Amino acid sequence: MNHLDSNLWRPTASIPSLHVRADALRSIRSFFDARSVLEVETPLLAPFGTVDLWIDSFEVKSQFSRDPLWLQTSPEFFMKRLLAAGSGPIWQLCKAFRDEGEGARHVREFTILEWYRPGFALEELCREVEDLCRVLIPTLPKARLATFASLFQDVCGVDPFHAPVTELREAVLEVSPIIPELSLNDRDGWLDLLFVTAIEPFLGMDVPVFVTNYPVSRAALAKAIPGDPPTAARAELYWQGIELCNAYDELADAGELLARFEEDVQGRKAMAKDSPGIDRGLIEAHRVGIPPTSGVALGFDRLLMLATKQEHIRDVIAFG
Repeated sequence: MNHLDSNLWRPTASIPSLHVRADALRSIRSFFDARSVLEVETPLLAPFGTVDLWIDSFEVKSQFSRDPLWLQTSPEFFMKRLLAAGSGPIWQLCKAFRDEGEGARHVREFTILEWYRPGFALEELCREVEDLCRVLIPTLPKARLATFASLFQDVCGVDPFHAPVTELREAVLEVSPIIPELSLNDRDGWLDLLFVTAIEPFLGMDVPVFVTNYPVSRAALAKAIPGDPPTAARAELYWQGIELCNAYDELADAGELLARFEEDVQGRKAMAKDSPGIDRGLIEAHRVGIPPTSGVALGFDRLLMLATKQEHIRDVIAFG
């Protein structure tokens, strides 16, 4: 090893930062203990992964099996199976893995905090998310709500549900002269591009913002809310331009869940992406019955970044 490599062994986070991280972990456990929410552990390696169009799982090959295994992108599927088994409210803090690019806010192996509240409306869960965040950031201002549509109208002057795609494209060109090749049939693609370039970087700069009422095409595993247009029962929290969490009023219908999974599988094929197997145990759990539940996944490392005023996620992870 030459002198240029002599520091490669060092952790990316400082030792004082790791003490702060350990204190935060203890505080989170105390938070859920005080609320009688059960801590659980679920597998990180399974014969299925996510079939979400925009999230890619790591495939793991085993010398003892012809079938691949997949590192979990979230503990969601197993936790919902626990809900069907009668677990009641549950939480988990664990590693998650996503095959994606890395940057100041993204690493492929990260720590996720996920919890599920049977009987909670999405609004109640959002208040609890704020309470949890204040454990680490006591001065966090009260969050405000902003609908997906209102953000596009206020910031970009377009209606995301009804504006023609050509209008969305022109709005993107106003903020970014260089754009990827997207089909004019890809409405969601243009909406995503406009959101991440013109809206997301500036969200929550004064107070935290819960973005709600996403297009139903972005419902993922959230319930759809009837209306004109229908929207998704989903809320994402942003603070200082950083997305902290994704919360759902959880879809409980087994038939609808399977239909969404099968649609995603076809979508992945059209995008030339591998498709992990569908979690048939999750489908069966929904047939048995998932209680009315709101659930949330929160990026623990990102929350710690904000709590300690760090600019890069590696500064709060021992080996980032």
